[in-house]
Amino acid sequence: MGRGTKIGTYVIQLEGFGAGADGSLTVYWGLALVAAGERRQDDELVRLAVFDFDGTSISGQSGSLFSRYLFARGYLSISQALRLGWWGARYVLHLPQRQEEAREVIFDALDERSPEEISALMRSFHDEVLLPRYRPAAMAEVRKCKDEGCVTLLVSATFLDIAREAADHLGVDGLVATDMQVDAQGRYTGQVAGPVIAGPEKTRAVERWADEHVGPGRWVIAYAYGDHHSDEDLLSASQKPYAVSPGKTLKHAAKRRDWEVLDWK
Repeated sequence: MGRGTKIGTYVIQLEGFGAGADGSLTVYWGLALVAAGERRQDDELVRLAVFDFDGTSISGQSGSLFSRYLFARGYLSISQALRLGWWGARYVLHLPQRQEEAREVIFDALDERSPEEISALMRSFHDEVLLPRYRPAAMAEVRKCKDEGCVTLLVSATFLDIAREAADHLGVDGLVATDMQVDAQGRYTGQVAGPVIAGPEKTRAVERWADEHVGPGRWVIAYAYGDHHSDEDLLSASQKPYAVSPGKTLKHAAKRRDWEVLDWK
């Protein structure tokens, strides 16, 4: 992990990346808890505001957009593009699919590229395609939560390099995202490192992150924002869940559970 500075009873990671004890969670820690020692008493819980990325903080799905970006530039073959399209159809229709599959297809297409080249490609994709898709309401909500004294966290199934750019643009304090395995030579193997951060795994990832950086029993998810039915577990874990421009399934769940629905489109 990066360098740490202690303020009050809280340790702040000024920079760095790390992984959970089981190697399955990749974390970016920015300037979280900057004034926590001044704002909170020792017996008060640190309040987290957790934001989903695809369909919540941005319009659209970064995974499918990245696939199109790669195909348009000749990185994906027609057969690979068809595999990704079939995976996406199953995802939309709530049919069985393996979360790792789409990510493995993309990294198979990039297997001759170095990690540095892949990172640069993802940064370019973010700036060219995703920047215009950030929702002003999401940006404003992050600022509002920070003004309230919350630690803001981005949680996403998207690739880590894309999520890093997103965290920086949103101004959140930290993130959890899906990372890919590297071999002894530092090259990607094409396999996902641990579970994909999606569905109930988002909740578990946030819990591991908070236990590691805040401390077990010292935090609470005050707010959670998600758009997809797979975010229901994360929303259920928060004191105040928000269904953001939700799909049909999550909209029904929000109505049943009396959750507030936000229109950020």
